[in-house]
Amino acid sequence: MANGETGARQGLGRLKGKAAVVTGAAAGIGRATAELFAREGARLVITDVNPVGLDQLQAELTAMGSSVEAIVGDVSVAADAHRMIEGCTDRYGRIDVLVANAGIIPLNDIVEATPEDWDRVMAVDGRGMFLCCKYAIEAMRQTGGGSIVCLSSISGMAGQKRQSTYGPAKFVASGLTMHLAVEWADQGIRVNAVAPGTIRTERVRQLPEEPGGQEYIDNIAKQHPMGRLGEPAEVAQAILFLASDDASFITGAILPVDGGYLAQ
Repeated sequence: MANGETGARQGLGRLKGKAAVVTGAAAGIGRATAELFAREGARLVITDVNPVGLDQLQAELTAMGSSVEAIVGDVSVAADAHRMIEGCTDRYGRIDVLVANAGIIPLNDIVEATPEDWDRVMAVDGRGMFLCCKYAIEAMRQTGGGSIVCLSSISGMAGQKRQSTYGPAKFVASGLTMHLAVEWADQGIRVNAVAPGTIRTERVRQLPEEPGGQEYIDNIAKQHPMGRLGEPAEVAQAILFLASDDASFITGAILPVDGGYLAQ
C-alpha cells in the first residue's frame, strides 16, 4: 500500500509464540512495531518512560487478544533495563526477540548543544541500547538464541546537519549491532539494525514548533529521493522481517528504511 498505509490486516503468524520485548513502545516506531508484532502472534513486553502511552497501548493490544506485559522504566538505568528483560523471561520463560528502539532525538548543532545534551542522548540512545542488548543476550544464551533489532538511523551511517548529539549516538547503535552480531552468531543470536530516514513520528511532527524545525523538515523531505517522509508502520515492517525467521541467515546487517536517502 502507498505511503505506509498497512490498515488492520490480519498477520501471517510470523512471530507466533515468540516472546518479544519492544522498548520505547508508547509512541512512534516502537508503538507501530508492537502493534505489528501483536498481529503476527508475538507475546509481548512493552516498555517506555511514558506510563500513560504505555497503558493505552497495552489496553489496545489486550483487546486484540494479545498477551502483553507493560513495564515503565528508563533504559539508561541498569536496574530498569534488567527489569524489562527479566519481565519477559519471568512471564514467558524466555526472550526470543528484542527491539532496542528507545531513544531521544534532540535537534541541535555543536555550538547550541550543551555537555548535558550530549550526556543525556548518549545515556538513552547509547548506554540504554547497550544495557538492553546485554541483558537480552544473557537470557538468550540460556534458551538457544534469539534475534535483536537495534534502531540506528541515517544519522548513524552518514553525517547530517543539526545532529551533533543524536547522530554520534546512532553511530554507536550501528557499531554495537555489527560487533554483537560477530560476537554471538555462533550461539544462535542474530543482531541487526534498521536505519530509518526521517519518519513522521510524534517527535518529528512536533519539530515545526521548535526554532528552525519547519525549515529542517522541509529540507530533509526534499533530500529523500522518494520525495516524502516515511511512516512508522513502514519501519515496523522492516523490523519484523529482521526479527523473524525469514531473516534466519542475516546478522550484522543495517537495513536502510529511508526512501533512498543513503543511496545518493
